Amino acid sequence: MVTRAESAAATRRALLDAAAELLDLGGPEAVTLREVGARAGVTRGAPYRHFADKDSLLTAIAAERWEQLADQAHTLRSGELPPAGKLRAALQALIGVGREQPHLYAMLFRWRDHRPGPLGRLHREVCGPVGDPDAADRAAGRFQDEFLRIVADAVGERDAQHYGALLLTGAHGIAGLEHSGHLGADKWRTSADALVDTLIRMVGAGSRQ
Repeated sequence: MVTRAESAAATRRALLDAAAELLDLGGPEAVTLREVGARAGVTRGAPYRHFADKDSLLTAIAAERWEQLADQAHTLRSGELPPAGKLRAALQALIGVGREQPHLYAMLFRWRDHRPGPLGRLHREVCGPVGDPDAADRAAGRFQDEFLRIVADAVGERDAQHYGALLLTGAHGIAGLEHSGHLGADKWRTSADALVDTLIRMVGAGSRQ
């Protein structure tokens, strides 16, 4: 017999999956609690019992994706690839989100809300997952920590933050150029994967100087 908690968890899972599908199909504009509920096959009021509003639902999707990326990075750290191979795989995983789920990728890097005072706190409470408005920021921080450990294994602790920021900035630019169509092979005679390899070689050379 399914318990109430198990039923609620299954409903929330169905809502998140339906919202992610709508996001992939049409961007944030396509995601409404009514459409999500209809796609998930739940009652009309079910989405509102799990999420305060649309932003709350989108934030939960972003948090979950960051957690998945963090899990991938953690698995890479304990794997058998050489340090450069781990770096390459971590960057390719991030770029892969931009390649396969561009709307979700844009959400992962949208501007944070920094409004001070009670208004800012109220906005974050309303626009975050129920009971946990900082979930996406915390999940992104976990990915960054895991990624920094991979970088440190490649370049050393002293330079990990500097080169980690450089690598993430480069990967973000590569993902953006590829998605926009401005990274055409006919113009630049290169590819996203080749640029990632070059970044890693440059970082390796710089860290040895």
